[in-house]
Order: sequence, then C-alpha cells, then structure tokens
Amino acid sequence: MSFFTNLRFRLMYRRGLTPWDSGVPPPELIEVIEGARRLPAGRSLDLGCGTGTTTTYMATNGWQATGVDFVPAAIRTARAKAAATRLAVAFLVGDVTRLRDLPIEPGFDLLFDQGCFHSLPEAAQPAYAGEVDRMARPGATYLLYAFGRQPERRRRFFPKGVTPDEVRVLFSDFELVEARPGTDPFGSHWYTMRRR
Repeated sequence: MSFFTNLRFRLMYRRGLTPWDSGVPPPELIEVIEGARRLPAGRSLDLGCGTGTTTTYMATNGWQATGVDFVPAAIRTARAKAAATRLAVAFLVGDVTRLRDLPIEPGFDLLFDQGCFHSLPEAAQPAYAGEVDRMARPGATYLLYAFGRQPERRRRFFPKGVTPDEVRVLFSDFELVEARPGTDPFGSHWYTMRRR
C-alpha cells in the first residue's frame, strides 16, 4: 500500500468523508447471501471492509466473517457494530496486499470487495490478486465491485479503474462467471468469479 493512499483514506475517515460507506449491504451481495444465487454459509473475507457493514451482514446470515481494512478508525467502528449485534466477527487492521502477515488462515468460501481493489495503486494490484488467490479455497466465489477505466480528467479525484479484460488477466486463477455493469456513472462492474 502506498504512503499517499494510506494517508488519503485515513484523512477521509477522520473528516467523515466516506461516500462509499452507505451503511447498507449492496443488492449484489444480498443476492449471493440470501437471494437467487444464494451460497451455503461458510467462511467469508471482506477485503477493505471499512466500518464493517457488509462483514457484519454476512455474519448475521450465518457466515464465519472476517473483515480487513488498513484504517484503524474504520476497524474500531466495525468492531463496535459487531459488538452491538453480539456476533463473533473478526476485524483486523492490515494491508490487503499482505494478508499473509495477518493471523488468518486461507480457505475462504466467499471473498468480497466493494471498491478496495480499484483504489489500490496499479503497482499493488498484482500483489492483491495473489493474496485473493491464496486465501480462496478451490470453488470459492469472489465478488468484486470495481470502477471502469476513468478518463484522465477524473483521475485526480477518482481511482483509475480497471477493465473486464484487466480483471480477467489479474485474477487468472479464477473463472470470470459474470461482469455485470454497475448503475453508477463510473463504468463500474460487479464481477463474479470462481476459484479454479
């Protein structure tokens, strides 16, 4: 994780500038937790979990949920949310490109990322992909939300984004099951992948 990315997110949390933190789980996650594409409950890993909304949601629905974020203030809030539900949810402060440094074992059934990957510096994305690959058990589902490539004029304020082809190459140990276009103005997609 770059120093500037780290600093930017810490400052945004400190100032309460967290537009990505809606406080509700997205419909795409609800669909795989309790909807038409429901998966049997198992172990889930929420990458860039922020204040723990989606991690806690997964735990509420029977998943053994772990959330990771590098912003300590976000993890403190996440732990407080989980404590209020009286559920056992693991929240760890850590770098998603170095999950091997954290006290978590591989073998997750569901990996979830709502905007963490696309916020990483491009040079860090292969390390992240390697960690996702290492943490997923064979047959695991990886649900990823990421912005599409942004025009140069937007890159000062928004992540650079990725294309479906770039996702396919970076996560080559996963089968790309679906790349569903998002509903925002950023050319985003919800990617559903399955670990080979």
